[in-house]
Amino acid sequence: MKKLFYFLSIVVLTACAELTAVIDTYNASAPLTENEVANGLREALRVGTDSASARLGQTNGYYGDELVKIMLPKEADIIVKNASKIPGGDKVIEDVVKHINRAAEDAAKEAGTVFWGAIKQMTITDAFNILNGENDAATQYLKSTTYDELFKLYNPKIQSSLDKEIAAGISPNMSWETLTSKWNTIADNPLGQLAGLNTVNVDLDAYLTEQALNGLFIKIAAEEELIRKDPLARVNDILKRVFGS
Repeated sequence: MKKLFYFLSIVVLTACAELTAVIDTYNASAPLTENEVANGLREALRVGTDSASARLGQTNGYYGDELVKIMLPKEADIIVKNASKIPGGDKVIEDVVKHINRAAEDAAKEAGTVFWGAIKQMTITDAFNILNGENDAATQYLKSTTYDELFKLYNPKIQSSLDKEIAAGISPNMSWETLTSKWNTIADNPLGQLAGLNTVNVDLDAYLTEQALNGLFIKIAAEEELIRKDPLARVNDILKRVFGS
């Protein structure tokens, strides 16, 4: 009797397992519903933005990554190249660059909240356009819906960092103004004009904020492409279902 019961149990369990496998296979091959696509894309954006923000929000997230490290404007290249001719000039410039990147790293920690607000407002149409779009379609969606708010988040932190002292009585802004004013004095005089020198007139904090956001979206685009192309990057069932279809 026990042997019969044991045998029947195995038969039932095997049948259940086979039925579950059939159901799973059917579900995996069934057409995606609109809700599945929308939820899958929201989850992909959440995973991608969380990962990008977390990486950039770490110490050296910007400063230690040559791909997104924020440098001074190209208009200042001539100053940077000649900084070594000014006593302590190289260190001043590197301190300015470091503090700018530290401010961006600080702002990145709070970017997730901004992204989540846009992700929750995504429509079904948005989701299908992203799913069938280019490898950076989700990134472009986020850029169009969050850029202004992110600029407002990053810009005050960049401004604050530029005003912070990096030495006794010296801030990045003061260093920048000193460097550019000296250069502009030379560029503006007759000899400078004759030599074809151009003055450096850049809204520094706006420029640096734009560079910080460019770096943020570069990282988000990389995360998006990974989820689209690499099955191992699809960390949950909804991502596997949507992007594996």
